[in-house]
Amino acid sequence: MVSLTIDGKNISVAAGTTILEAAAELGIKIPTLCWLQKVSPTGACRICAVEVSGVDRPMTACNTPVKEGIAVTTQSEKLTVIRKKIMELMLVNHPLDCPVCDAGGECDLQDSCYGLEVAKQEYSAVLERRPIRYDWKLLESDPNRCILCEKCVKVDHEIVGCDAIAVVNKGEATIIDTVDGKPLNCEFCGNCIAVCPTGTLISKPFKFKGRPWTFEVTRSVCSFCSTGCQIEYHAKDGRIERVTSDDGTFNEGNLCINGRFGYAAFNSAARLAAPLVAGKKVSWDEALTAAASGIKAVPPQAFAAIASPRLTNEENFLFAKLVKEAIGSPHIDSEARYGFAPALAILKKQLGIDGASATIDRIDTADAILVIGADLNAESTGIEYRVIKAATKNDAKLVLANMRAVKLKKFANTHLQYQPGGEVALLNGLAKTLLAAGCAAPELAASLAAANVAELAAAAGVTEAALQEAAALLAGSSRPAIIFGADIIRSAHAADAVSAVANIAILLGATGKEAGGVFPIDEKNNTLGMLEMGATPGENGRDLHGIIAGIESGEIKGLYVAAANPLASFPDNRRIRKAFEKLQLLIVQDMAASEISQLAHIVLPASSPAEKSGTFTTPDGRVQTLLQAVPPAADAREDLSIFAGLYHLLTGSSAAVTAAGVMAEIEAANPLYASADSRPASASAPLIVAVTAKAAAAAGMSLLVGPALFHSGTTTINSDNNLTVAPEGFIEIAPADAARLGISDGAPVTVTSAAAAMSGRAKISGRLQPGLLFAPYHYPALNAAALLTGNANCVAVSVSKA
Repeated sequence: MVSLTIDGKNISVAAGTTILEAAAELGIKIPTLCWLQKVSPTGACRICAVEVSGVDRPMTACNTPVKEGIAVTTQSEKLTVIRKKIMELMLVNHPLDCPVCDAGGECDLQDSCYGLEVAKQEYSAVLERRPIRYDWKLLESDPNRCILCEKCVKVDHEIVGCDAIAVVNKGEATIIDTVDGKPLNCEFCGNCIAVCPTGTLISKPFKFKGRPWTFEVTRSVCSFCSTGCQIEYHAKDGRIERVTSDDGTFNEGNLCINGRFGYAAFNSAARLAAPLVAGKKVSWDEALTAAASGIKAVPPQAFAAIASPRLTNEENFLFAKLVKEAIGSPHIDSEARYGFAPALAILKKQLGIDGASATIDRIDTADAILVIGADLNAESTGIEYRVIKAATKNDAKLVLANMRAVKLKKFANTHLQYQPGGEVALLNGLAKTLLAAGCAAPELAASLAAANVAELAAAAGVTEAALQEAAALLAGSSRPAIIFGADIIRSAHAADAVSAVANIAILLGATGKEAGGVFPIDEKNNTLGMLEMGATPGENGRDLHGIIAGIESGEIKGLYVAAANPLASFPDNRRIRKAFEKLQLLIVQDMAASEISQLAHIVLPASSPAEKSGTFTTPDGRVQTLLQAVPPAADAREDLSIFAGLYHLLTGSSAAVTAAGVMAEIEAANPLYASADSRPASASAPLIVAVTAKAAAAAGMSLLVGPALFHSGTTTINSDNNLTVAPEGFIEIAPADAARLGISDGAPVTVTSAAAAMSGRAKISGRLQPGLLFAPYHYPALNAAALLTGNANCVAVSVSKA
């Protein structure tokens, strides 16, 4: 510990602590402008100047470490003059355009001027106007307003990790600009806008929408990925016009493109404005009466429902209650059947955990991290930020195992680029290598005794040396974290792959009290909550596959789909469409018009996440509250209100239904929701399950279908903001394959599987290994999911020029 005095007060702090941090512990506030707690200090603005006894010149408190015995003065007449002069000099080249600047009213530079009482300007200079960057999608950059604090650059490099912007030029010509003048690496997360202390970087969609005090601000939770970021909706005249997040939130103010800009989907022209029966607009009374009559006309065992991770806990609970109790059908399921639900069952059996074994902030302090079968950049960007933080700020060893060279590769100590279908062989090979490195698990050692590491490595498509390097990085870690996503959960042999991940977790001790944790990733925001609300098959109930088969056979005649679009995002959805066309009754409840609403007999317009209250549950078990920021658009209603209306009609009940009331029922039904405390750890002993490595995918081309960064599900296909960045789907292909097939970048290609074919533009990418294609599933026009069958997200295909 280091002892010092600040403004006459004694304090002892850890070595490496800055003067600014030490002063904060004493409750002493030193003015800052360029300092940002979540990134490394720059010392660019000099506003935090302090006096240190024995030192002739003032020192910047933000980046000066404490020393034993020093005496620091933070307030004096001399410092007041220095800070004022610094501010005046900073304003020499700053345009006085506050009346038209979008930052007016929330500008740190304005606040600093007021705080330091800088009301006059003694200096002047000939201003050289620099061109404003209007060509950047979603962002606008005016370098004339820039004070070169570098906060945007720090956030871009240290938190987001995409290196899109940098300090360029020298001397008076210095500006913040995109690398090489082109925003090639930009993820359009807007985190640079959020930290900009002036109006240099602004949001194009929000430009000139109004001053900050003219908006009603509501704290809520992001409704897109499973990170569960805490946000603020800024609303005016019944519309969401901006989304922000404060640095004091669980996510430290960091958002992705969907969290910050995806709100445009809530204002989309595609929003359903009124109930429809047989394609005609009707009143709500007529629509609900028609729905209730249609449901009663179908025998309960012939009725089924599809729930959604986009709905709140309260809505999913009431939906399940409506189906199982009011209708009397046990047939309810969701898209979680394609991977996340079976994966959770395996983790429960082997590790005794419900979802993740710890909250995601434990990733920050992990000393070794295995990320396998997950493109966190697209599946859960906020968790990717935490992995980057652990790797770059806390020196965690990062092992990346992925078929593709995803973004995390540049932060990884090693990358195991396994071949399609090689997941189980890779995990067994890693387990065998960890055992050799000293990790103990006698049952696993016995089950793998006959396995040969070299053969497993070859089956996985990696080298034995690569497995040994990965094992050396992971073995001996005291706080290991394991993160796995869709490429494991939805692999061809998913059950074995998830069991193999659980075996690795047991080997490393990843579920221990002080460990980093085990984190299964799902792309959607409330998948765990939906499952825990009972939106799963009841006794003798059909799962999703059984429901579709039942419709095909004529045993299921009525279907209620809430907040989901199986015809765009579910595997083999052309088969699903044919099945749905046979239904006697199809009720669709959703926020926006889609392929399935066009097929429905009854359409019920529902609210957006900004138009309702309730709770979401993240995969790590955090139950968070969202509050209604605006009323439902047009004649739409909250999903909870729609379910309640039908429940009343079907049961004759007249009891009022509220989110709080439903949560009381949830707490009574599920002990995990009865306490605000963290989820109890399992008392059961971990269970090793022996799995046999399967053969990798057959030679030829394989198509991987999954999420891409710039969209979330099919919701953001209705967001003008997201479409500005990523307007259409694509088919990603390796350079060697493109050359072999004579395909140029942007050329039309056709990809065909046993289930379907799709055509789209080729995107030649070095991220892919030869023989592997990738296509995002978000775009109904491309409809990549139609080529898949079963639960798997990878399928054998052929490729040709379109």
